[in-house]
Amino acid sequence: MFRFFTTRKWLFWSWLGSAAILSSLWVQVQIDVEINEWFGEFYDLIQKALGEPNSITIEEYWSSLFSFMSLAAIYVAISVLVSYFTAHFLFRWRTSMVEWYHSVYHRARKIEGASQRVQEDTIKFTRIMEGLGTSFIEAIMVLVQFVPILLGLSIGIPIFFFGDWEFGLVTGALLWSIGGTIFLIVLGWLLRLVGIEYDLQKKEAAYRKILVIAEDDDAQNVRPKTIEEIFLDVRSIHFLSYLRYLYFNIGRVAYLQANVLSAYIFLAPAIVAGVVTLGVMQQIIRAFGRVEGSMQYLLRAWPTIIELLSVYKRLREFELQISDEYAEIAK
Repeated sequence: MFRFFTTRKWLFWSWLGSAAILSSLWVQVQIDVEINEWFGEFYDLIQKALGEPNSITIEEYWSSLFSFMSLAAIYVAISVLVSYFTAHFLFRWRTSMVEWYHSVYHRARKIEGASQRVQEDTIKFTRIMEGLGTSFIEAIMVLVQFVPILLGLSIGIPIFFFGDWEFGLVTGALLWSIGGTIFLIVLGWLLRLVGIEYDLQKKEAAYRKILVIAEDDDAQNVRPKTIEEIFLDVRSIHFLSYLRYLYFNIGRVAYLQANVLSAYIFLAPAIVAGVVTLGVMQQIIRAFGRVEGSMQYLLRAWPTIIELLSVYKRLREFELQISDEYAEIAK
């Protein structure tokens, strides 16, 4: 699965490609920091204009908007180019996996679900790995950039529960994020979501295989009742999956909705006392959200992580079965 990063043929694409994607993430985070600064200045400008008529000029207002548009244009351009490059990066990763599977497929094809492993799971694995990997690195970069900003903005501001402690906002974001993440990980474990996803894919593979066999003119032994029985297994596992994810999503969505208010709760004493301007409040709320969102990486990515674990388990099992085939031949 990871031959892409160790095979000489793919070293250029794997390592330099990864470096290019990570560099673009760093640039995007820097632009995000600039946008956060813009929010503070813009809302202070709005507060000044609303508090005292004609205190700002229309040129100042338009100039502020154009500043945001220029930052947004750069961000969008980088995002689109990186998305295009990443598509090529992922396909080459998939190609490196498929090339090896092709070389052993004359033996691997005897394994149940071999075609699905090679055709479907390879693209799923590379796409999910890239998505989770880049989002994790981005979360780290955001923390490095926004934690000092949040600390600087919270100096001298009273924070709910923590009072005037300068680390109150960062600690609040940390406790809220870790608490929610642990809650959802435990919930996912209790509901056995990884196992359900794995079982679902195995049932689907068995159903696909019986349909392929039934298409063969020589396969006269496949009865319609056999196909129906296998499809009933598929139906049962899907319905069980829907039920388990219903319970999981109740907890997940409820937490994420409550998450919207978390920054306002911690800032309640400062807002009521009127010790922050509208611009500073917007900067704090946005920086708090970015820090909180980065700390909630596992929480937000958990459904995708469950899918990745299932795909990895199937591919790993497939490769072990291929190794066993070679071992038997060697004997």
